Amino acid sequence: MQLNDLRPADGAKKKRKRIGRGNSSGHGTTAGRGTKGQLSRSGGGKGAGFEGGQNPLAMRLPKLPGFKNPNRVEYAPVNLDRLEAKFEAGDVVDGASLEAKGIIKKASTPVKVLGDGELTKALTVKVDKVSASAQKKIEAAGGKVE
Repeated sequence: MQLNDLRPADGAKKKRKRIGRGNSSGHGTTAGRGTKGQLSRSGGGKGAGFEGGQNPLAMRLPKLPGFKNPNRVEYAPVNLDRLEAKFEAGDVVDGASLEAKGIIKKASTPVKVLGDGELTKALTVKVDKVSASAQKKIEAAGGKVE
């Protein structure tokens, strides 16, 4: 047996039914849709989610409460232990320096410093927000928050 002798089994390959291509094709005129009625029309039939006239599931389920504030500001959180590991004493911590050290992706991102971890170096922190515990720890280490 050779590769050129291989053939699909009988009945394994069917010709595509070419609908609406004239009466001699056997599928002309009504194109296999029958005559009249909802399903014979273009765009006919029931829509997605139709449940036989019963109230559809999407309408039965409760809608979400509240609303999403379009003006919400999302801050990038940065903990003190990251600052301790990446910065030297006397450094200025701002958007540009955080981006340069790979802590945040963009310098324009609003940053909030959180108080997780310990700080032993005096740093000058110039960011959008600082938590109360972080501010206390920064000032205790001899740094300042601007």
